[in-house]
Amino acid sequence: MTATAGLVLAAGEGRRFGGPKAAYVVAGERLVDRAVRVLRAAGCDPVVVVLGAWVGEVPDADVVVNDGWATGMGSSLRRGLEHLAARSDADRTVVTLVDLPGLTPDAVRRLAAIDLATEAADPREVLAAATYAGVRGHPVLLGRAHWAGVAATAVGDRGARDYLAEHPVRLVEVGDVATGEDLDLPPA
Repeated sequence: MTATAGLVLAAGEGRRFGGPKAAYVVAGERLVDRAVRVLRAAGCDPVVVVLGAWVGEVPDADVVVNDGWATGMGSSLRRGLEHLAARSDADRTVVTLVDLPGLTPDAVRRLAAIDLATEAADPREVLAAATYAGVRGHPVLLGRAHWAGVAATAVGDRGARDYLAEHPVRLVEVGDVATGEDLDLPPA
C-alpha cells in the first residue's frame, strides 16, 4: 500500500494580500483548515502544515513552525520535508500552497494516483505536477527519493521549481475538477 502524506505551505506573511493567508476566512473556513480538509479527504496521512508569520492551532494536522519563514517559501518546504522524513514513513507527499481555494479532493486524488497507473512505477520515485488547461501549477507530488534533492535546491521563494526543472515531471490535468487560481490579493 502506498502511503501519501500532505504538506501545506502556509508560513508567509502575505505582503501583497495584506496579512498572513493561513488565517484568512473564505466561505466560513480558514484557508489553512480548508487545505488540510482537502488533503485529508483525498486520503493524505499525515498532513503537515508549515506556519511562520501566523501561528495558531490547526486541527487534524501536524503543525511545524518555520522560524525562517521570512527568507521565503523554500525554507518552509525544507522544514516540512525534514519533518516528514524524520517522523513519517510515507512514500511520497502532495505539496500544496495554503492560498488555493479552488483545489479539490478530486484533483489531489487524481494527482496522487498517477504513479499507481503503471505497475512498474515506484511511488518513492514519482515527480508529478497538477496542470490546469495545460498550465502547470500546484499541488505537486514528490516521491520520497526526491525529498533531499528538493530540500537542497529550495531557496528563497523558488521552492521545488529548480529541482523539478532538472528532472522528468509527469503532468496531470486537473482543470476539469479544480481551479489553480491563488489568492494573491484579497477578494474585492
